[in-house]
Order: sequence, then structure tokens, then C-alpha cells
Amino acid sequence: MTETDDRSSFDSGDIASPRRRPPGLRALKRSCSTETVGAGATGVLFSATGPVAVILGAASVGGLTSTQTASWIFGVFVLNGVLTLVVSWVYRMPLAFFWTIPGTVLVGQSLTNLAWPEVVGAYVVTGVLIVALGSTGLVAAVMRLLPVPIVMAMVAGAFLSFGTELVRSVTADVSIAGTMVVAWVIVSSSARWRPRIPPVLVSLLAGLSALVITDGFSPDAASGLPMVGLPEFVVPVFTWQACGQLVIPLAITVIAVQNGQGAAVLRAAGHRPPITVITVLSGVWSVLVAPLGAVSTCLAGPTNALLTAVGRREHQYIAGMVCGALAVVVGLSAPALVRGLVSVPHTFVAALAGLAMLEALRGAFVAAFGEPADQAESARPALAPLVTLLVTVSGVQVAGLGAPFWALICGVVTALVLDGTAGKRRQPD
Repeated sequence: MTETDDRSSFDSGDIASPRRRPPGLRALKRSCSTETVGAGATGVLFSATGPVAVILGAASVGGLTSTQTASWIFGVFVLNGVLTLVVSWVYRMPLAFFWTIPGTVLVGQSLTNLAWPEVVGAYVVTGVLIVALGSTGLVAAVMRLLPVPIVMAMVAGAFLSFGTELVRSVTADVSIAGTMVVAWVIVSSSARWRPRIPPVLVSLLAGLSALVITDGFSPDAASGLPMVGLPEFVVPVFTWQACGQLVIPLAITVIAVQNGQGAAVLRAAGHRPPITVITVLSGVWSVLVAPLGAVSTCLAGPTNALLTAVGRREHQYIAGMVCGALAVVVGLSAPALVRGLVSVPHTFVAALAGLAMLEALRGAFVAAFGEPADQAESARPALAPLVTLLVTVSGVQVAGLGAPFWALICGVVTALVLDGTAGKRRQPD
């Protein structure tokens, strides 16, 4: 099959099955290379550093125990790793599924007024909603009601605390956090190394080196935590308050933010991801991982970007399979991972999470406040994204519903009443 034929083998809209059989052992051997295996390993290393630090931050805000946190990490790596491995193999393209980082931030904020079982119940409802939207084709209709700038302004507001915590960590501990920032800047400014090595991974190594030199580890902080352990299952509790506060924002972060970004990355690399299949699988797996305390599953944009950065396009599915297999290994060692991260100072985790979120924060602000070409001559910039951002950052809670929900409501109303733009801006493909 030619490259053109391979690109047309997948339907990006309907429930699509691959037109070629999954590769056999001989084809796997032919496709396997140092480049693709290395890309898969790099994708997992990225996911196990900054994004895990975001989970730790959310768990810390919500007062979760180390066992609950380890179970969360187990779920997002083991079950999503299996999904990544299988789907990448079946569709012959890298399809890395992990978890919604904006959703993780929202969960951390919600845990200040919701019980953990209530949050898990909202996870389940979110998964069911995503399946319904994906299988019925209602995704596009729903997203037309929520213009991209409003959604991304909500995301920017949720991410903002990571940027401010990064600044605070540097001023509080320049020897550790400052070293990590310098390492990130050096790699990020290198046209040669940035495409090959994630800057946040170099920051992690630089931070660990600084901790060794300054004797900054605190092993006593992790002395009571297990190195191994089974995940802790949570019985979901369904409440209107939790569902109203989390379900719609979580579903939006999966469908509009994460899956949209991941699909765009894959298209740019020459793949044609089956969007409906991805949406439905995200919903189904969100339900499956929920009892472990794991936040909703989604197609991972940054990880897929790493998987498609090297190698021939038709062989990049190997990177996806390696990524999935190694993710399972990381998930099985979740207690040890939590133990290691607990033994480092807060400034290390805050700097790592902040650096991991920096590009996402920049992208959210650009998408929220960047004027499209057709509005460049507008006499007055749209007000709705600013209102959405302010309501999100305020942390306000009304009628038991949190700031992200009300931010979306206020943003849409502002767009309709003051801007007259709701639903008119083109949604991403």
C-alpha cells in the first residue's frame, strides 16, 4: 500500500475500523527501530515527570492520601497504557491516550469543597457523556455553543496558578528551582536539541542533580509510604453538586482541548486519526479508570507530538506501542514514584509542574485572546474571554457550583449580549 493509500485508510468522522489488519510479528520487527523505540520512551518520560507533578499538586490541594494519589497514577498509566498499546497496533499509527491535564487542575480546585467519592462519581458521568456525544455525532453541535476563546480562557485561568507557583518557587529556592529554569531555557532555545529532548525532562535531571549537590532530599518524609501496593478502589457517589461543577468542564477539556490538540498534532504528522473512535474510547476508558480515582482519559497532544517527531510515518505506530507498554510499567511502580516525589521539596515539584505547563499556558492565552484575521479590524476586542478568565481565577462558588462552570456560563452570556460573537468563530477541525 502506498503512503497515500495508507493516509486514506481511516475515517476521521464516523466510527471507523482500520482497512488493514494489525501488523504481525514480522511487520513489527521490520517497523521497529532505535528511533521509534526512543520516541516511545521519551513520550513516557515526559508524561511521568511534569504531568505527574500536576497530579501531585492537585492531590495535595485536595488532601488526598499517598495511597489515593498512587492509585490515581496507577489508573492513568496502566489502563491508558494498555489502551495506547492496543489502539496504536490496531490502527497502525501512534495514538497515545493519557489524562486531561486541564481536568486535573479543575479536580484539584474542586476537592476543596467536594468529597473524593463525589469527584469519582463525576468522572463516571463525564465518561458516559463523552460516549454519548461521540457516538451520536453531537460533539460539533455542542462545541458550536462554546466558542474556542471562551473555552481556552477558562483553561488559561485554571492553569494560571502553575505559572505563579513557578515564579514563587524560584524566589523561594533559587538553587533548585532556578537551576531547573536555566536548564529549561537552554534546551528550549536550542534548535538542535528541543525537537529531540523534552525541555521539562532536562529540567527534571537538572533539578535532581541540584538536590544531590545541596542534599535537598528528605527521605524521612516518605519513610511511611510503601514502595509497592495495589490500587485503592473508590465507590462513586453521585451528587448534583459534583456533577454540575465538574462534568461539563471535564468533558470540554477532553473533547475540545485535549482530543482536539492531539488530533491536530497527528494530522500535522500526516496521520488521519479516527476522531469518533477516539472520542468514544476516551469516554469508555474514563468510566473504567474512574473507580481508581483517575481523571478522564483523552488523546495526549504533547506525547503524540514526541511520538511523531522522528522516524518514517508508517513506522511511528511502534513508538505508540512502546509508549503504552512502558506506561504500564510506570503505573505498576506508582507507589514508588509517589514516594520519590514526596521526598523532594515543594519548590522542586512546583517548578517541574510550572515548566511542564508553561507552553500549555501560553497556548491557552493565545487561543483565548489572539484576534482572528476576520476580526483584526474590529473596533473593540471581544470581552467574553476576559470575563471567563476573571471568573475562573476568582474561585467563586455559587449554588454549590465552582468557578469553571460559572466562567463558561458568564463567557457565553457576555459573548451573546455584549460581543455578539458566540458560535460565530470557527471551531477547530
